[in-house]
Amino acid sequence: MKKKIIFSFLLLSTVLWACKKNELPPFEATDNVYLHYLDKDRRQDTTTISYSFAYNPSLAQDTVWIPIIVTGNKASRSREFVLSVVDSLTTAVKDLHYEALKPSYTLPADSTTFKIPIIIKNIDEGLAEKSVTLGFRTISGGDFSADLPLPLRTKKVIFSNRLERPSWWMYWQSQLGDYGRLKHQLFLIASGTTELVNMSKPDAYMQIPRTLYYIDSFRVFLKDPATWIAKNPDKGYVLLKKTDGSNEYEFYNEDAPSKRFVMRFFAQVNGYFFIDEFGNQIVI
Repeated sequence: MKKKIIFSFLLLSTVLWACKKNELPPFEATDNVYLHYLDKDRRQDTTTISYSFAYNPSLAQDTVWIPIIVTGNKASRSREFVLSVVDSLTTAVKDLHYEALKPSYTLPADSTTFKIPIIIKNIDEGLAEKSVTLGFRTISGGDFSADLPLPLRTKKVIFSNRLERPSWWMYWQSQLGDYGRLKHQLFLIASGTTELVNMSKPDAYMQIPRTLYYIDSFRVFLKDPATWIAKNPDKGYVLLKKTDGSNEYEFYNEDAPSKRFVMRFFAQVNGYFFIDEFGNQIVI
């Protein structure tokens, strides 16, 4: 009996010692941040962001909001992280095409998500003919590491002030005439819509009256932009006669004065017409 008691004691001691030896320390890892872009299926989206100022011609600059997320727990204090421009992915020029990023950004206390504003600019007239790219990435710095794969931490935005012929133009070319980028931009300003109905859709016929209204609004604008300006003072557009003796007018938004549309007088018809990028009259 005494031997059994001693054996049981030794067995219990061995078990307790083994448990103590195999006790694992709590998992510890440095927190990371990455770019939290998701596609329609809620999976990480690594595609390039596209933006055109041509759809908002009155803007001299705009904000692209960059979503980030933390891979660790919340903290009761604010924490710093770093977002940096990636030179190898960037053709945009600092101060001309975008505002410089901050040395670091602050994640508020008790938070694991945040949005960073990146300011892109529309002051380069060359953006009407070309696109530029801005690549950025979360990197190690502040309170966070950069241990996650590059695709999770990297994004690229491509932007311009350039329009391309939309698919719906072909269905309304008999009304709008041949496509031109300046004509397209003036249509966006005058109509208040970015697209017309695509007639290949089954229920397209229901949108025909609305579409004809947009086209007619554009037609009236082209004939008398001064009246359109008077009726829409909140849009910030002006029409001023040039002072170079050319008898031409310039139409532009006060917030983006570098983007100007020219109206030229034609004595044959005793009227003014907007001029497109090819030097032709814009008529519909």
